[in-house]
Amino acid sequence: MTEPSHYKSNLRDLQFNLFEALEVQKTALGRGPFESVDEATARELLETFERVCTNEVASSFKEGDHVPLKLDGKGNVAIPEGLKRSIHAYFDAGLHTLALPAHLGGVGAPPTLAWATFELLAGANAAVGFYIFAPVTARTLDRLATPEQKRRFLPQLVEKRWGGTMVLTEPDAGSDVGAGRTVARKVNPGGRNSTASPASGGGEVPHDDDLYELEGVKRFITNGDFDAADNIVHLVLARPEGKGPGTKGLSMFIVPKFWVNEDGSVGERNGVFATNVEKKLGIKGSATCELTFGDGIPARGLLVGNVHDGIRQMFHIIEHARMAVGVKSLATLSTGYLNALAYAKERVQGTDLGAGRDKSAKKVRIVEHPDVRRMLMAQKAHAEGLRALALFTASVQDAVELEGGHDAGSAAANDALNDLLLPLVKGYGSEKAYELLALSLQTLGGSGYLQDYPIEQYLRDAKIDTLYEGTTHIQALDLLLRKVARDGGATLQGLFGRIRHTVESNEGGDALAAERALLRTALGDLEATFGALLAKLSESLYHAGLQGNRVLFALAETTIAWLLLRHAAIALRRKGENPPDAAFYDGKVASARWFARNVLPNVTLTRRFVEESELSLMALAEESF
Repeated sequence: MTEPSHYKSNLRDLQFNLFEALEVQKTALGRGPFESVDEATARELLETFERVCTNEVASSFKEGDHVPLKLDGKGNVAIPEGLKRSIHAYFDAGLHTLALPAHLGGVGAPPTLAWATFELLAGANAAVGFYIFAPVTARTLDRLATPEQKRRFLPQLVEKRWGGTMVLTEPDAGSDVGAGRTVARKVNPGGRNSTASPASGGGEVPHDDDLYELEGVKRFITNGDFDAADNIVHLVLARPEGKGPGTKGLSMFIVPKFWVNEDGSVGERNGVFATNVEKKLGIKGSATCELTFGDGIPARGLLVGNVHDGIRQMFHIIEHARMAVGVKSLATLSTGYLNALAYAKERVQGTDLGAGRDKSAKKVRIVEHPDVRRMLMAQKAHAEGLRALALFTASVQDAVELEGGHDAGSAAANDALNDLLLPLVKGYGSEKAYELLALSLQTLGGSGYLQDYPIEQYLRDAKIDTLYEGTTHIQALDLLLRKVARDGGATLQGLFGRIRHTVESNEGGDALAAERALLRTALGDLEATFGALLAKLSESLYHAGLQGNRVLFALAETTIAWLLLRHAAIALRRKGENPPDAAFYDGKVASARWFARNVLPNVTLTRRFVEESELSLMALAEESF
C-alpha cells in the first residue's frame, strides 16, 4: 500500500495569484518570448506539475531524509534509489523544459508560471528540486557562453539530463566570496596546439584559447556530485593567475565532471572530485559536497564567454538561487500550514472555551480553540503573503523579459524593481517561514514532535534557507547599501508610490477602510524609517548592521500587506458574483485583515528602533559578552 503524500499543495491560491490578481493571461501569456503558452496551457501545466510533484516527487521525501548518502572514496556520491526515481519521473514528464526558451527545446513559459510550478516542486521535495539545476545552467550558458561553448554543452545539458552546480564558497572564505583562493592557470597561453592528457593515458587534448586548469577546494556545494546524471557541469568562480584580490579578480569557468570534447562527445574523467559530503541538520537527501580541483588530475575548465567577468556572470545564477530559496521557504510553510490545518480539523481535544467551566460540555476539535485559530491564521496569512510577494516579483521578471531582458535599456526600471524585491523574497521569506513552521508543529502539540508527521522534517529542512545564498543580514545590507542606494532611492520611491495609490484609492470600499488606514500609517512610518536610517548612516555604517534586518522586515511586511489588501479587494468583488468557492474568497479577506492588524504595527516599532539607534553595543568589550 502506497503511503499517502506528505505534501499538501495550494493550487487554488496559485491560480488566484496568476489569473485573478496578476492576470498573466493579459500581461504575459501569448506575448513575445511567451507566445507559445496561453491560459489553457498554463492551467494544464500547473495541474500536471501538481500531480507529478504530489505523487512521484513527494514519494521520496522521507527516504531522502533517512537513507544516508554514500561517498565511494573515488569522488562519486550515491543518492537513495527513491530520490533517483523522483528525479527521473520529473524529467520523464518533461517538466524540466517549462522555463527553457523554444530554441533550447523548451516550452517558453514566463517566470510567473515557472516560479509557481517551482513552489510545487520545492514543497513536495526540495532535495529533488535542487538536483534539477541543469535548466538554470543551460539558460546561463545560453546567455553568456561563446557560440562554440554553447554548441558543446547546451544540447547535452537539456537532452541528456545532466546535472549542474554553482561553485563559489571556499572553506576559509565563507560568504566573503572575494577571499577565494582557487586559482586558474591558462593552458599554453596564446596557442591551440595539443598536448598529452594525464587523465586519459596520453590522448590528445586540444588547447583552446579559453582553456584553463583549476586548483583549489570549494565547500558547501549543493549537489556537487550525485549518481542520477551521466555528467555534471560545474560553473566555478576562480582567480586567474595575475588577477588582483577581491571579487573583481574572479572569473567563471565551465568545469564538467567528465570532459566534453569540441564535438560534444564525452571524454575522460576531469580532475574535479567530491572529497567530503557534509552531515547536515536537514535536506539530507541533497548532497552538499566539498569539491577538490586539480589534485592529481588536471581540472580543466573553459572561461565562460572567454571574458574575465566572473562575479557579474555568477550573479545571474545567484539572484535566481535567492529567488528559489525564497519560494522554497514559502512552499514549505504552505504545506506545513495545510498539514496543521488538516490535523486541527480532525483532532478532538478539550471543551469549547466559550463553555466556561461546564465539565459536561462536549469535547471539540482543536480548530475550534481560539489559540489554535490564532496560530493557523498567522500561518495562513504569511504563507499567502509570501506567495503574493514572490509571484508579484515574478511578474516584474515577466516584464523584464518582455522588454528585452536584463541587458536592455528599456527594461532598466523593472530590472531595478526586481533587484529591490529579491532580498525581501529571500531574506524575509526564509526567516518568517522558519519561525512560523514552529507554529505548524505547535498546532499538532506533542504529535508534531514525532516523525509520524512531516513537520519536524519541514523545520529542519527550512532552517538552511536563512543561510543559503547569503544570510539574512547579507540580504539586508544588499537591500540598503546596494539596491536602495545605487539610484538614490528612486526605485524604492516607485514602490512606495504603488502602495500609496492603493492607500488613497477606494479599493475594497468601506469593507477595507480600516485596513487601508493601517497601511497608510505603516507607509508613513516606513518612509520615516528610511529617512532616519539615512541620517544615522552619516554617523556610522554600524547602524545599518544593527538595524538592517528590522528595516528589511518592515519593507517586506508593508509590501505584503499592500498585496494582500489588493487581493482582498479582488476577493470582495468575486464574492459578489456568488462563486461556488465563496469560502476561499472569505479567507483572502480574512488574511488581509489579520495581517494588517497584527503585523503592520511592527513597522511603527521599527521606526522607533531606528530613530533611537545608538552604538553602545559596538563599544562593549568582548569580555562582557
